[in-house]
Formats: sequence, C-alpha cells, structure tokens
Amino acid sequence: MVNFPSARLVALAVLMLSLSGCLSRTRTVNRRLVNPANLRIATLPELVQTIDSDARKIHSLTATVEIATSVGGAKKGKVTEYQQIKGYILEKDPDMLRMIGKVPLVGTTLFDMVSDGKTFKLSIPVTNRFIEGPAEEGAVPSTNTLENLRPHVFFDSLLLHEIAADEIPVLEQSTQIVTDAKNKKKSWEVPDYVVDIIKKDGEFWYMERKIEFDRINLKPYRQLIYDQTGQVATEAIYEEYQDFNGMSFPSIIQINRPKEEYSVRLIIEKLQVNTPMTDEQFVLKQPEGSRLKVLK
Repeated sequence: MVNFPSARLVALAVLMLSLSGCLSRTRTVNRRLVNPANLRIATLPELVQTIDSDARKIHSLTATVEIATSVGGAKKGKVTEYQQIKGYILEKDPDMLRMIGKVPLVGTTLFDMVSDGKTFKLSIPVTNRFIEGPAEEGAVPSTNTLENLRPHVFFDSLLLHEIAADEIPVLEQSTQIVTDAKNKKKSWEVPDYVVDIIKKDGEFWYMERKIEFDRINLKPYRQLIYDQTGQVATEAIYEEYQDFNGMSFPSIIQINRPKEEYSVRLIIEKLQVNTPMTDEQFVLKQPEGSRLKVLK
C-alpha cells in the first residue's frame, strides 16, 4: 500500500531542495543576443531601394577570381574538393556572361563558358569536349557535374537583380547565428531583415528569392533563389565587403547548388565595373576536333 502523506512529503522535500539549489545544475548558454542598440533600422521601401539602386549601378563587370569547387553531399555519399584555380568573369547587361578557368601556374584553359541568357556553351579543352544547351538546367540533374553548370547561376549570384514590376517584396524580421570570432564554441544570435520576393505564375504566386540583410551594416549577406516547386535552387553567401575602386562589393561569394550537390567559392582579387564590352567578347566557338554534346 502507498503511503500518500509520505509521498507528498518526499515530493515537497525534492521541490524545496531544487529551489534551494541543492539538486539544481546551472550551465552556461553560449548563444547570446546582440545588443539591439548596435543594430541599424530600415523599412521595406528603404531595403527595396538599396536592392534596386545597387542593381542599377552596375551594367558590366570584369573580375579576376580564385575559384574553389566541391562536389558531393548526402546523395553521392561523399564530398570531393578540387584544387583552387584562377578564373576570370565577364558580365554584361542584360544577361551575358563569360567565365574562364585556368590551370594554376601553367595558365592553360581548364574551361570556358558563355551564355546569352537563352543558351550556353561550355568548352573543356582538357577532355576535348564542347557542350551546348539551354541556359536553364533540366528537370533532372545530370550525373556529370560539369553538365549541371549553368552561367545563370553565377549571373544571379554575383549581383542582386532589380525587383521587377511583376514581383512583390515582403519584409520579415529574423535572426542569423554568427560564430564568435575569438571563441568558436560561442555564437551570437543577430537580428536581421529578410526581403521575400514573390512572383506570379498564372493564377498562383510563388517564392522567387529571399535576400537577407545584416543589421550591423544593412548589407546583403545571403540570397536564396527558389524553383517553382518551392525548393532552394541556389544559395549565395556574401562575405567580407571591400572597396573596389569606390564600389563596395563582397570579396568572397559562396555559391551552393543543393539539388546538383556542388559548391563554388569565388574569392575576388580584382574587380572593374562598367567598363565598355562588346558582344564579341561573349562569343565561344567550338574548337576544331572537339567532341560536341548537345543537352536538351
């Protein structure tokens, strides 16, 4: 038989010990909230103005970059990181892009890729291959990672595009978790602004992209671009803004493609904006003797 008065006394004793600290254990919470007094405030119209005005400032760019790539993830069961190479990027309004990768020290071309926004061409001299196809990737990613590369991924990630007339921006407030620079075991919970951009397709609206702003400096630090199924197609992370000839621009851009499981990290060494360019700079002819593959 249970002695209920005795049971109550035991429970009461445990409660009193807990309140007195005899049975309690205190642990330090390493995640801390940044002082709101250090944060900058902006409205949705101001953030939209930042996006649009920055987009209008740049009509062309030429960049010298270091390119680090990795391929793989949960689907492939492993991640392979490739040697960092030298690269060059040319971009011109409205949607022309060229990207060239060079072998370190030797300087021979590893790949050369161009796009006019509708189609793309990719030359891979080291394998004597030449690939042509539509600028947009297919519904099912290729098992060959090189065939999943599309210029528009870099075009959309390098620059924030203007918010179009058929798009609607919506503001939300969120937080980002930032690791303490001195103690990697500690992290800071930093409030940020997120501009959600939605677009109409027929009768329905869908999330097109999210642009996340750091409230310490009100600069974009991350962009998520979605496909029409609601999946993240591209994640672009912007780090370490620097002054390039009077233009504030991220010196490191991390591009992740979760569906195809590849990542490209661009470290910008030199950047020139609004230099005159011709359409001929975006012409890529198939090298004689190379094997052509046409993607659908």
